[in-house]
Amino acid sequence: MSAPTSTPPRTTAGTPAPEGPRSPGSAELVRLVAGREISTRLRDKNFIVGVVLTVLLLVGFMAFQIAMSSGADEARLGIVGDAAQLGPAIEAQGEAVDVDVTVVELDDEAAARAAVEAEDVDGALLAGGPAPELIVQDRDSTMEAVVNGAVGGVAVAEQLAEAGVDLSAVPEVQVTALAGDDGNEEQVLVAIIGVLLLYGLLIMFGQFIAQGVVEEKSSRVVELLLATMRPWQLLAGKIIGLGVLGLGQIVLIGVISVGGALAFDLVAVPGDLISTVVSVVLWFVLGYAFFAAAFAVAASLVSRQEDLGTVLTPMMVLLVGGFFVGIQAATDPDGTLAVVTSYVPGLSPLVMPVRQAAGEVAGWEIAVSVALMLVAIVVAVRIGGRVYAGALLRTSGKTKLRDALKAART
Repeated sequence: MSAPTSTPPRTTAGTPAPEGPRSPGSAELVRLVAGREISTRLRDKNFIVGVVLTVLLLVGFMAFQIAMSSGADEARLGIVGDAAQLGPAIEAQGEAVDVDVTVVELDDEAAARAAVEAEDVDGALLAGGPAPELIVQDRDSTMEAVVNGAVGGVAVAEQLAEAGVDLSAVPEVQVTALAGDDGNEEQVLVAIIGVLLLYGLLIMFGQFIAQGVVEEKSSRVVELLLATMRPWQLLAGKIIGLGVLGLGQIVLIGVISVGGALAFDLVAVPGDLISTVVSVVLWFVLGYAFFAAAFAVAASLVSRQEDLGTVLTPMMVLLVGGFFVGIQAATDPDGTLAVVTSYVPGLSPLVMPVRQAAGEVAGWEIAVSVALMLVAIVVAVRIGGRVYAGALLRTSGKTKLRDALKAART
């Protein structure tokens, strides 16, 4: 006899009965937790004020840079006589002393005096006579030095040419800087600002995660959450949700920085600026993934906000140490301390971007540093997930790390 086959329940109309609600999958649960974290922070006035203040500080810094660059010395000099030869010499002499000199050709001495009196020019050089004369409203030592240097140089060149000296044979001096090239100062400045921003964001979002974990434990909300999801899903949702906010914030700041610098011509090499900003953003992603897991796991060991300081101290010390080493790496990117710490997980996101901007870092060095950081992230998430699962439901005082791991195994 064959076994009876089961048939789906039927309604009175003979159609299959509707199935019950479908249980959400892991990805959907993680997405729900992440969305909850994002919406909670976006409704937080302190978070919004912090973002606005950061943007305003950035805009203020760029305005200061614009004011400083626009405040460079400029001068207009009128020339009566051989402007074709003296003009380039005066402009070159001005560049040597950081003065942007604009040469204006004038017809005669009367026009020169009128232009000086009307302040159309800062000075007028009468170069046609046997003794050049500089007419100014008020004496200016910088203007006088520029004109004297240019006139003297042209006069010497003319006398040497009349004597038959071949000026084209004069060798050009090759400059070798033993301290390295200073052309990457802008990159270093951008990297330092980026690391300062990265340091602040890692601390801020790490504390957001830690405070959220303790708040859920103390209010027993976590018991309700874990009735519908696993601890790793809750941990992943928190990390991803706040990570999206942090990434969005640093990308917003990067876009404003690059856009403002390019719009107001604050950088000499735009490509270097963009590459440095992209490097800082990518290192933020790695640093955040590592520290977010560490902050969440540490916070799961306590049940009160007052106890957070004791468990977060190791991460804070690591971040502070990485920040100061990163600043030091700007002056000595090839030093032993900077090189070694740029490979240490947790420190490398704050050191390697500055080394990349301040000196020549080989591609294999960056690859090794990234690989070590990825391994550290995997280990932190894997072990941290077990600690998180074992300590999350323990709401009586502080949980020891050993006890949390033991509870996770059982």
